[in-house]
Amino acid sequence: MEGQLELEFTPPVPGNGAAQGAQVRARWAWAEQSVWTTRMLAALEKGVKGGIWFSLMDKVCAPANLASAWRKVKSNKGSAGVDHMTVTRFSAHEADELARLHDELTQGTCPPRPVRRTETPKGDRRTRPLGIPTVRDRVVQGALRHAIEPIFEREFAEHRYGFRPRRGAKDALRQVDAWLNEGHRYVVDAEIKSYFDTIPWGCAHGACA
Repeated sequence: MEGQLELEFTPPVPGNGAAQGAQVRARWAWAEQSVWTTRMLAALEKGVKGGIWFSLMDKVCAPANLASAWRKVKSNKGSAGVDHMTVTRFSAHEADELARLHDELTQGTCPPRPVRRTETPKGDRRTRPLGIPTVRDRVVQGALRHAIEPIFEREFAEHRYGFRPRRGAKDALRQVDAWLNEGHRYVVDAEIKSYFDTIPWGCAHGACA
């Protein structure tokens, strides 16, 4: 397969060893181990040459990564997509399904399926549209996330807690409490009401260009 992973590693600092590697792994304990080796994580922290990770596709396609992504999809359960393939059906043939996914991704013949649209109640007599990808696409999305999430995570601001590994609302509340104890008394709360309900989707898809 073309486009193998090519990393420009910073030369190791004298004195580095197993202890330092363990510290790096501990800081990134949530990162998918079938993708991110200790050496790659060390390069991530130090910065790769030019700030570019040339290709991670071989990591996305790796059978161990696909299997890990599948386990998470399986544990989350969820509904079938447009192909009517349920998590239970996929599970009954998971070895064959994962092998097929690996082959298709490697060969570039794995286009995403359409997303099934459903409506969920919002509690005010309105509904919110919800998109449900196929089980296969959810596995691929998970495998891709395993490969790219640490790269983006490194760039995020420290005090951002939404949709990040090992962070959540309680962490944000603890930070607010710390600021209150420091004497801060003002809160600015801003929100765009029904943002995704009001986006001019025609323009978003280039129809207004």
